[in-house]
Amino acid sequence: MRQVRADGYPEFAAARAGHLYRSACLLTGGDTHLAEDLVQETLGRVYARWGRVSRADNPAGYAQTVLTRTFLAHQRRRSSSERATDTFPDLADPRGADIDTPLRLTLLEALGRLSAKDRAVVVLRYWEDRSIEETADAMNVSSAAVRTRCVRALARLRSLLGEDLGEYATP
Repeated sequence: MRQVRADGYPEFAAARAGHLYRSACLLTGGDTHLAEDLVQETLGRVYARWGRVSRADNPAGYAQTVLTRTFLAHQRRRSSSERATDTFPDLADPRGADIDTPLRLTLLEALGRLSAKDRAVVVLRYWEDRSIEETADAMNVSSAAVRTRCVRALARLRSLLGEDLGEYATP
């Protein structure tokens, strides 16, 4: 078995795990258990290539790309045997009442109604604030495909949410 050198990996994993988890929650439409599994698998894959990854210009970007591709691969495997539900369990927000829970749940539900690739595009472009080229690279598609998916995904979100999100927000 090949020896993996882990210099700096524990610090990297500790620093990035929270961000990866938040992104995974958005990708999975709020499925926290699947999000945890995706982050675990992502960190395992990054660890297996840590010698090369640690020398890269952007190890965090590499980890995010691995997370996105792991999510898309999971969706492809799952698509024939499992069906997603359109209901979410009532979860208490650990940060308290400062967060607009109805808006959050509405947005998560709307994200959950998008296809896996559309959801990935929205999360990468607008949550991760990645460029079209970075998103295309992470998803292993062309820049034109990313632009097309962005337009369609945003139009779908608008049709699901309406043009004005003000009705969901509490003053």
